[in-house]
Amino acid sequence: MPKNGTGTLAFAGATVSLAAMFAASASPIPLYETYRESNGIGYTDLSLTAVAYFAGTVSALLLLGRLSNHVGRRPVTLAALGLCAIACLMLLNVSSAIPLIVARLLLGLACGLASSATAAYAMDSAPRSPHWLGAAVASNGPLLGLTAGVLGSGALVEYAPMPRTLPYLFALAGLALGAALVAFSGETASRTPGALGSLRPRFRLPARARKEFAIAACTFVATWALGGFYQAFGPSIAAQQLGSSHAIVAALVVAALMAPSALGSAWASRFPATTVQRAGMLTFFLAVLGLLASLRLRAVTPFIAASAVAGVALGATLTGGIRSLVSEAPMGERAGLLALIYATSYCGAAVPSFVAGQLARGLSLFQIAIGDALLAGVACAIVFRATGGAARSPRLNASPVRSGGDHG
Repeated sequence: MPKNGTGTLAFAGATVSLAAMFAASASPIPLYETYRESNGIGYTDLSLTAVAYFAGTVSALLLLGRLSNHVGRRPVTLAALGLCAIACLMLLNVSSAIPLIVARLLLGLACGLASSATAAYAMDSAPRSPHWLGAAVASNGPLLGLTAGVLGSGALVEYAPMPRTLPYLFALAGLALGAALVAFSGETASRTPGALGSLRPRFRLPARARKEFAIAACTFVATWALGGFYQAFGPSIAAQQLGSSHAIVAALVVAALMAPSALGSAWASRFPATTVQRAGMLTFFLAVLGLLASLRLRAVTPFIAASAVAGVALGATLTGGIRSLVSEAPMGERAGLLALIYATSYCGAAVPSFVAGQLARGLSLFQIAIGDALLAGVACAIVFRATGGAARSPRLNASPVRSGGDHG
């Protein structure tokens, strides 16, 4: 329950802050090709920006994810907003890879804090009616923020003056608004002892869930690897492979994968988990093949369409994998299980991004994309092979439960 009768203001502050932080985290992406051409930042450096972001996010989730339960939602949210603001100030003057990588690390840390503390703040302070509003903000706010951030930044880079600074000034304005609202809002979580103990990660994999985890982990790695590839190389794909130097096209390339994943999550809630995993991975694999064909043909519209299909499949597969693991896990084991899922997913994005950056020294982006397709094909084959008897296994084919969308 919100305290001090400040639920409406606190909910507004949490909602604005959550969206603003994820929007800020996406704002540098449309400028990557500009940095590459003007500042000598190479593909390896761009891959490290994605690695830094994912490493920061998973570190914050695993080490600081429970901190707000002990010190309060407001202090952690304000700290996350501060990290985002520092990163945006650094991005105002990018002349080499180092400030870009460090800023992306800070943005990752901030978004990890926001995914736990600020999302919880929104759910704590949400109005009682409609009952689903808090959960909707917590699950979809980050995705909407990412999409708005990358598209808004792309539009400013393409059409507005001061393309290297204006996106970050807008991001700073959004962060300042969120901070002002939170600063004047009430706290929703009581201070409790144990803050230091909460910094210890707690992983949990029940013995009965080991097979399901092995299957789900394949899907997490294959799908999130593509997300990392887009975050690192999306603008370069638009410029070098699709022949478009427009920043708005680069933004659309990245947003086309991110935004539709919420549709996949919503679709996945209607069907058994194993059905979703099989259909999702098959669709994802076919969509990645479509991406390769579009790259070969240098066709922008088919590439964006295939990206959107891959995004829907990504959201569905992720939700199906989480449900297959969590649906029957006891409440006391779910937090540790979710921590393991987060770690696997973000490592599935970070490690392939790092490898892709090293391969980019001698291979083209198209050749690296073939590697993503092979990874998706292997994961698809494993899922179909491992779930072949799912119809005879009620535990593998878990009944539908509602699950919120996830993000990366």
